[in-house]
Amino acid sequence: MTIHDAEKILEEMTETESLLLHAQTVAHVMQQYASRFNEDPEEWYVTGLLHDADYEKYPEQHPSIIVEKLNSLGEDKIAHAISAHYTKWNVPYNNTLDKALLACDELTGFIIACARVRPEGLNGLTPKSVKKKLKQKSFAAKVERDEIEAGINMLGVDMDEHIRFIIESLQNCDAVKEAL
Repeated sequence: MTIHDAEKILEEMTETESLLLHAQTVAHVMQQYASRFNEDPEEWYVTGLLHDADYEKYPEQHPSIIVEKLNSLGEDKIAHAISAHYTKWNVPYNNTLDKALLACDELTGFIIACARVRPEGLNGLTPKSVKKKLKQKSFAAKVERDEIEAGINMLGVDMDEHIRFIIESLQNCDAVKEAL
């Protein structure tokens, strides 16, 4: 599946600016991580872009609608990663793509939330300040901290390095530059 194909699917299923931004930011971070893990950047971008595509229109069925669509298109690896991006769904993590999506999803959204409350946005944002905000349960309260921790552990990366990597990736993301 090409990025263009994935963008069409996302546009059909998602309308809100906040969810579109989340999709674009997770896609960008995933694409950056693909290079680090010597994986296919386009496949990883598409996975990040579509991971929540059905959430807005079908919240009670998420992610089954997008997973079924991707499976029908022969995109089984992407579909599996999306079906596993929440540990409570009890889907096995078979490869680095599955683990990276879990590790990047919630934390990318959380880092965007951190940037939005700072006058300088992402500039000067450090892992230390992100971890401090993670301890504040009232800040971005819907973000599940245990999912962030599970993803980092599963991917086998250092928390500070992972946070720093996401911040640096987002600083080069056009969607973020427009939104913040």
